[in-house]
Amino acid sequence: MSCGGAGSWTFVKVAVVTVFLLNLVDFTQAKNFEDVRCKCICPPYRNITGHIYNRNVSQKDCNCLHVVEPMPVPGHDVEAYCLLCECKYEERSSNTIKVTIIIYLSVVGALLLYMLFLLLVDPLIRKHDPYTQPLHNEEDSEEMRPQVVSSQAKANTVLERVEGAQQRWKKQVQEQRKTVFDRHKLLS
Repeated sequence: MSCGGAGSWTFVKVAVVTVFLLNLVDFTQAKNFEDVRCKCICPPYRNITGHIYNRNVSQKDCNCLHVVEPMPVPGHDVEAYCLLCECKYEERSSNTIKVTIIIYLSVVGALLLYMLFLLLVDPLIRKHDPYTQPLHNEEDSEEMRPQVVSSQAKANTVLERVEGAQQRWKKQVQEQRKTVFDRHKLLS
């Protein structure tokens, strides 16, 4: 079972190293233009509709005068218009977003590989249970069912213990079904 997990963890390690190297390359360069922006939200003013303006400027230049272009009002109304606008400087790390997405996809991929592995291996491990009968034949074959030998109590592997627990659970479910259907017959 660890074969699928080891391959996916190797992929995660390679992805993290790749993103780390990309971060080093980006660190030597200036900030990416998509990572910083100034966003000004200007409400309606007189006969001008409201508008949202985005521009890539430095944090000190994040104000209405530097971001709102073209200015929708004449020169004498600029100050009144800019007082209504709300400007915010926004910064994000696209590299952190990339790393998070790669890790998320790696985990999902590892889980999918594990599920595929279990789907392929489960039929090989699971044996047909001769003691499980269909529901409609359960009453007739109750006396003819052979008793399970208690030598399975000393299971050697984890898989055998799990199968033993599963068999006990199935037996309890069958007993509950029988009890429910017996009561149903008595009531009807």
